[in-house]
This record gives sequence, structure tokens and C-alpha cells, in this order.
Amino acid sequence: MGGLFRSLAVDMPKHSQIQLQILSLYKQFLKLSKHKPGLREVIRHEFRKNASTPRTDILRVEYQYRLGKKQLENLKNSEVDSVGVFEREK
Repeated sequence: MGGLFRSLAVDMPKHSQIQLQILSLYKQFLKLSKHKPGLREVIRHEFRKNASTPRTDILRVEYQYRLGKKQLENLKNSEVDSVGVFEREK
């Protein structure tokens, strides 16, 4: 049985470095959301919205990653205690 799992692990594609960084960033956001009401929904919405960015658009992916890191640092500020979202009427 162990051989089967080992062969499946070999066939699975590995994540690129930037994908691993984005997954780590997502986990950091989720960890922070435990202490900031309303943040979890915003995080999920933003990550899902940007998930359609093509993997080949490296500049855009890296830009979104850097933007996310800055937003995370801003949210870690102790003065931020909750998050809200404004939506346009359709």
C-alpha cells in the first residue's frame, strides 16, 4: 500500500515557489481573521476573484502577491479591529 501512495506523490505536480508563497499568505490571512470580524469573507472573496489570473502572467501574479503582503501587514496593525466592504449597486 505504501508503494501506491509513493507513486501517486511522484506523479502529482509540484507547486512553484510563488504558488507556495501565495498559499502561505492565504494561511496567514486566515490566521489573522480569527481576531478581526468580517475579514474571513473578504479574504475568500479576494483570493477567489484573483484565482482566475493566468499562471503565465507572472508580473500580475507577483504584483498581487506583493499587494497582499502589504495588506496583511496593514491588517496586523493593532488599530484595525474589524473589516467591512462597500459594494456597488448593480
